[in-house]
Amino acid sequence: MKRILACVVLITAAASFALGQMSSTEGKSKGGEAGVKTALMQMERDWVDAAQKKDTARLGTILADDWAAQGSSGPSTKAQTLAELKSGDNKLDSITLGEMNVRVFRDTAVVTGSDDEKSSYKGKDTSGHYVWTDVFVNRKGHWQAVASQNTLMAP
Repeated sequence: MKRILACVVLITAAASFALGQMSSTEGKSKGGEAGVKTALMQMERDWVDAAQKKDTARLGTILADDWAAQGSSGPSTKAQTLAELKSGDNKLDSITLGEMNVRVFRDTAVVTGSDDEKSSYKGKDTSGHYVWTDVFVNRKGHWQAVASQNTLMAP
């Protein structure tokens, strides 16, 4: 379960990365807070896409080196998550993102959302409806995920 969360977080971060490459000044000139919110939601979508494609290079740019995730299976680091995605231990067959909410606090943003996924970790089915929270920080003009948490909701 933790591994699926990490995968979802990675996907979300990938989405955020694409739009998060703009500087704080660029974000302000391209819609201000609304532009940042749009960029972060796109990063979440890109993160999912990268996780499904097992694109660890792309996910690696979304996640900060100090990124940490917490899920039902326990904590995970960036290195662990990328290694498990690359090895095939963590599989994300399909995912549908639900609505997302983004709150921006200067150079920090919190994205909350949900997804329905078909997934497995080391052969064990981890599919279901998840709710999650990702925290992003704008460092030197680039948004990166620094923390993530996900919970599998009871059917």
